[in-house]
Amino acid sequence: MTTRSTSADRTGPVAPAQAPRLQARNSAVLWTATGRCRGHEVVRRRGFVAVDGDERAGLRILIQEPDLDPGEVDELSELVRRAAGPVYAEDPFGSTDLSHLGLRNWQMPVMLRTPGPVGEPALDVIRVRRPEDLQAAERIVIEGFELDGFTPHRPGELFPATLIEQPGVDVFLALHDGVPAGAAVSVVDDGIGSHYWVGTSSAFRSRGVGRAVMLGSLAHLADLPVTLTASKLGRPLYESLGYTVAAPSTWWGPPLP
Repeated sequence: MTTRSTSADRTGPVAPAQAPRLQARNSAVLWTATGRCRGHEVVRRRGFVAVDGDERAGLRILIQEPDLDPGEVDELSELVRRAAGPVYAEDPFGSTDLSHLGLRNWQMPVMLRTPGPVGEPALDVIRVRRPEDLQAAERIVIEGFELDGFTPHRPGELFPATLIEQPGVDVFLALHDGVPAGAAVSVVDDGIGSHYWVGTSSAFRSRGVGRAVMLGSLAHLADLPVTLTASKLGRPLYESLGYTVAAPSTWWGPPLP
């Protein structure tokens, strides 16, 4: 895990141009923690971090710098070639070409929210502490993001039990009349917050669950700059909560069937 501070120790405002690097660093913290909790190999280099998992989890690559050197590209390429499962790479700088590895690419925006007040969610949102709540959040994310590689569901495979014990990592669950309906993960590192896996159960779509879980998980980040990478469907919600587009992020993944 990281040894960097999880407190609000960053001084001064964050410019949009800084958002890709901050998102890269924060994402690496989440995936390093997740990989180590799963017992997967974590490869850390100057220009990238890779978490090399099994046939279901696959390989996750987090580009950390816009200027990978030839040796780093070669090592990264070899990791992709021998990956046991699906490969996904996140490049907030949009500067590393992985097309030679047969991967497809698409873009999603890195968004930035400056410190500011956070409204109250219309639903109950809890910070996950119990194993059954973590498993409920896990099921929601697997369904909401159509993570077919994690079906059938094996409790603790996507969100290991020890993930919520990692510094700066929190999982949140939104309840609709007491029933788990939405989930989100937040990470705080080096005075920066970020959100991941913001999902809603299909049974509760269009009921304000996504907004509620975002507000509930933003409450402890109100005094921090916060980044995230937005899907097309999620972007309007994030904009309504004060996020603005900072830069495009390039993602790489398996070819479409």
